Amino acid sequence: MPVLLGIASTVVGEVDNLHAFETFERVLLLMTFGENSVRNRRLVVLAALVAAGVGVTSGTAQASGPGAKPAATTAGGAAPAQELQGRTFSSPAERTVVTSEPGAQAPSGAQSSQHLVAFLTAMSAGAYSADLQSYVGVTENATVDVTVAWGDGTTDTYSSAVSSAASDMHRARHQYAALGTYQIKITAKDAANGIEAVNQIDFVTAGSEFTPHAPTRLLDTRSGIGAPAAKVPARGTVALKIAGNAGIPANATSVALNVTVTNTTGGGHVSAASQKDLAQSTETSNLNYDAGQTVPNLVVSYIGADGYVYLFNGGWQPVDLLADVTGYFAPVTAGGYKSVTQTRVVDTREGLGTARGPVAGQSGFDVTVAGRSGVPAGATAVALNLTVTNPQEAGHLIAYPSGQAVPTTSSVNFVAGQTVANAVIVPVGADGRISIRNGSWQPADVVLDVVGYYTPDSRSAFVPARVPLRLVDSRKNSWNRPAGPLHGRDFFAMRLEADTTEPKVDGWVLNTTVTNTGGPGFLSVTPDPNFWSDYQNGTQTVPQRPVSSTLNWTAGATVANVAQTPGGKGGMIDVWNQGWQDTDFMVDLFGYYQSF
Repeated sequence: MPVLLGIASTVVGEVDNLHAFETFERVLLLMTFGENSVRNRRLVVLAALVAAGVGVTSGTAQASGPGAKPAATTAGGAAPAQELQGRTFSSPAERTVVTSEPGAQAPSGAQSSQHLVAFLTAMSAGAYSADLQSYVGVTENATVDVTVAWGDGTTDTYSSAVSSAASDMHRARHQYAALGTYQIKITAKDAANGIEAVNQIDFVTAGSEFTPHAPTRLLDTRSGIGAPAAKVPARGTVALKIAGNAGIPANATSVALNVTVTNTTGGGHVSAASQKDLAQSTETSNLNYDAGQTVPNLVVSYIGADGYVYLFNGGWQPVDLLADVTGYFAPVTAGGYKSVTQTRVVDTREGLGTARGPVAGQSGFDVTVAGRSGVPAGATAVALNLTVTNPQEAGHLIAYPSGQAVPTTSSVNFVAGQTVANAVIVPVGADGRISIRNGSWQPADVVLDVVGYYTPDSRSAFVPARVPLRLVDSRKNSWNRPAGPLHGRDFFAMRLEADTTEPKVDGWVLNTTVTNTGGPGFLSVTPDPNFWSDYQNGTQTVPQRPVSSTLNWTAGATVANVAQTPGGKGGMIDVWNQGWQDTDFMVDLFGYYQSF
């Protein structure tokens, strides 16, 4: 697990000499609760072992010439662990079920339940894998034969000579062929004394696949949909029911929402999380706004155990919030993700993909997305970057499956003369097309870039960041990068996996934000063609400047948008400032896609 040490050094500034699994657990606790809880967790674990009679062995943003090579200090040096948001499943020793063979007696007067115990802890390790720690404890010396049944018809076996009043710990990683819930069972046998101990857990894979959902409004605080008809107060939070709502199943683990803030009277930001306290305290943000603005952004959020997603208004004035669902993720076989090279499929300014010329007000067009630009005919949904430019008055765009009635949702909001981009995930109609409608009363140009798709043939499952993580904030020292803006026409190389020639992540879900912008420009996020060692050795090649955009800005603006992008051959990406003036930028991690 080489990636784990990189993130551990980022989070705590040191590399612990614990085993990789323990480092993994330490990172998870740090990401969720902080350093004190790591110490407390260790005390709790030790206390539990003693009780079992065994010992152990072994900042919220509230962005040189073409092809310039970044300085060595501007390439990000640490790699986020692929498993850093893993979920833990445990069954303590007191849940051990102990049986004795007929006529067998426990040794030296000990009760059988005291003589042999078994307990286990499993953590999700990537989309399809489980990292298991299994323990067997005895009160007197014994040789114990252990079987681990993984719940998919496969087993592992081992034998251990366990010392008196101690426990033996065994580590194993198992990869499942399909997403789902599996019963992991440990059976420990002390044949000499005729005793068998059994314990088990229900393990759920971290990965989930995408099911499209007809664009549906789940929240509108203006009209009382999904919440009371009242603005969200300053520093207030709205609870949005997801699982079990609007046909979304109870086992959904993450959701794709288009969240919009409107009726703003001051500046602020909106953060989404699976728990109220996380939404209120997270360093990350999903979208940013100023007074008088209506701002949308794609939110791919982990759903809490209560079935809700919480939206926090980080501003000091009340705002209205809207949320439209276009799909959800669940740990079942549905639609896996596949990245494609960002490809422009529509540009009304040039007549690409549709008629040349602005789209008239209150009208739209259909565009074929399946069977072209790397998207197969069987795609059920597409991931797009939807941009409006040259609008003649305020309005919105709607992206939806062809052949359906125009939904009462929105995908991009704009004012006259504004260029706005927003990431969207759009279900594909039965004819392989999607529809784009201009909801304003005056013409506007539309640009559409494909970045990926979902299909039943792909097994690349989404692994959510249960606690969103800020990777980079150029306003402060971060990611082995000294504080300072990204220079105009320059880029920042980020290592998202350890120095590897075989990236394990198929695509990253990142929220990118620019602020303190000195002039107009746009941001691009693309795979890097180098290995991390190339940057270390000074042998990197200069990445080709991209022409596609992730987000657009004007002077003084704070703008956010989601980028779904693969890493390059070495698991790295580049963040490009395509403007001519310096800008600060932030990158937040909300999840990744991974195959088995």
